[in-house]
Amino acid sequence: MHHASRVYESHLRKFAKTAHVKGMEEYTSLYRQSIDNPELFWSEQARKHLHWFKDWDFVVRFDPDEARAAWFGGGTLNAAYNCLDRHLDTRGDSIAIYWEGVESEADRTLTFSQLNELVNAFAAVFKARGLGRGDRIAIHMPMIPEFAAAILACARIGAVHCCVCLGFGRESLVSRINDTGAKVLVTADGSRVEGNPIGLSGKMSRCLEACPHLESVIVVNHLGLDLNLKSPRTVWFHEVASDLSQSHIVQSEHMDAEDPLFVFYTSAAIGKPRGLVYAHGGYLLWAAMSTRLILDLQDTDRYWCTEDFGWMPGLTLGLYGALLNGVGTVMFEGAPWDSSGKRFWEIIEKHRITKLSTTPTLVRTFAASGSASSSHPGHSSLEVLSNLWEPFSPDTWEWLFENVGNGNCPVMNMWWQAESGGPMISSFPGVTPVKPGSVSFPLFGVEPIILDLDTGEETRYPNQEGALLIGKPWPGMVRTIFANHDEYRDAYYAPIPGLFITSDGAKIDEDGYYWITGRIDDVIKVSGRCVGAWEIETALGSHPAVSEATAVGIPHPLKGQGIYLFVTLNPGYERSETLREELANLLLDNIGTMALPDIVQWAKALPKTRSGKILRRLLQKIAAGHVNDLGDTATVADPAVLETLIKERLGFL
Repeated sequence: MHHASRVYESHLRKFAKTAHVKGMEEYTSLYRQSIDNPELFWSEQARKHLHWFKDWDFVVRFDPDEARAAWFGGGTLNAAYNCLDRHLDTRGDSIAIYWEGVESEADRTLTFSQLNELVNAFAAVFKARGLGRGDRIAIHMPMIPEFAAAILACARIGAVHCCVCLGFGRESLVSRINDTGAKVLVTADGSRVEGNPIGLSGKMSRCLEACPHLESVIVVNHLGLDLNLKSPRTVWFHEVASDLSQSHIVQSEHMDAEDPLFVFYTSAAIGKPRGLVYAHGGYLLWAAMSTRLILDLQDTDRYWCTEDFGWMPGLTLGLYGALLNGVGTVMFEGAPWDSSGKRFWEIIEKHRITKLSTTPTLVRTFAASGSASSSHPGHSSLEVLSNLWEPFSPDTWEWLFENVGNGNCPVMNMWWQAESGGPMISSFPGVTPVKPGSVSFPLFGVEPIILDLDTGEETRYPNQEGALLIGKPWPGMVRTIFANHDEYRDAYYAPIPGLFITSDGAKIDEDGYYWITGRIDDVIKVSGRCVGAWEIETALGSHPAVSEATAVGIPHPLKGQGIYLFVTLNPGYERSETLREELANLLLDNIGTMALPDIVQWAKALPKTRSGKILRRLLQKIAAGHVNDLGDTATVADPAVLETLIKERLGFL
């Protein structure tokens, strides 16, 4: 579909003169250099954005057949040093973290020096427990300063961190600990959900029981809960930290640019979640550069990325991107939304936030509630806004621009995914006019290629849709899947060696602007967070009542996509609200909140071919209400199944 939308360019009067990239001419020149002479371009950027202990032997090497990329090979650096130590002489007393609790009276600030001390304390505890280079450490924490400190402490000693968001259930946490072979879990006694304290002792007990390689659980005393830690493998952080000498300084390990920095798990269309591995040098450069350029970060900025550090946008933009650039970042323990949105506006006004990144889901929620900025004068501090996860639609973009940006604050629309390590295609504040809904132009070094799904050839015409691939390796890209490089090669490169498969669709309009058209596989994006249909169906299949289950994505007015389940039951089981709740709890425990279904339709049977293959395409159309546009149904073994499903279809109330 062709997007006819307004074009906004008033921001160029300011940013075309002051931004880090000034105007289309400068952008085009830098972009061409990044494609045509990557060795020179990335050498300059690496020295500009990062501190290196030792220079690299080569800039980039890429083996397309084996899908192996290496950046800045032989160079050494450290993530914690780049986020903290190098800023201490000039910004030691500046605020690094503005922390806000669920309740408005709960707040803390940490300067770069204070955060460095807390990171050192965690690093000392890790070293005292025998942890070091290459060891994996799982982190399952609420959004408190200790979360950030634990991440950076892993980086300081050369350990590999694996952050698991609190929204994930017990079994998801267990599987990630076991998959990575993590020796230590860092967690807290509890967190606050809508103001209520929720203990985490149940998850700790399950991990100790189900993770044989887990040597210890380090618990931060956040809420003061009396957990009665009985296992000798469980310790309080404040107790073990106090046993160490306060003068014990942990030096930053000199890490090779290709040493792994962290593992992040993302859902796949088929199979269990993949443990994506990111390297020190390239990822840090990508996080520092993309955050700086897209948000036009300045030393005096106060930045709030509303996403949890357990998710890629929060980690890349909110933690690494901000601190690498020496900019103070906001951490909020609660959900940004409450019944009135009051807490969200309070935080912006209290800290005079200048740069804000948030999700389309949150903006749609504000728009639906009628929450506008006219009664919130603190918004005058905002200078640049951006999306997280999926791009803003035209309507969402315009609502944000008018009601939060007050009609004069540019909204940057980014496209990226977990595998990319950071933004790949985006608007820039000082480069071009902005088209609401479009993600504008590729970042430096990114070579998007759109292939027609029918012909396999590169698209030729404006607004011709196709599959989005990336033609050249880029520094921030995922390097491999943990302990399974064959799966990495097969999933992302095998069909077309040398071209990275994103599994997203895209098009280019008549002015050269890029538009993202959505997923082209069976991954469902709920509020931008990916969950695999196979993952949901496998979990449901473990319930004795379930014979078959199929999960499909449907349009959702707030979340972008919701989850619609078709479930058939085994003989002897009856449809009931109790069973529906059991299935929801099963998904919550095995996957997490993002897997909770919006609609469950009980079905006597599912549409299949004569060979027994479930026709997911037809179920997607029925769930979305496109019952008069099912297309070819000749392969359905029993057409009566379709009639029943259409008749019993459920919709949003």
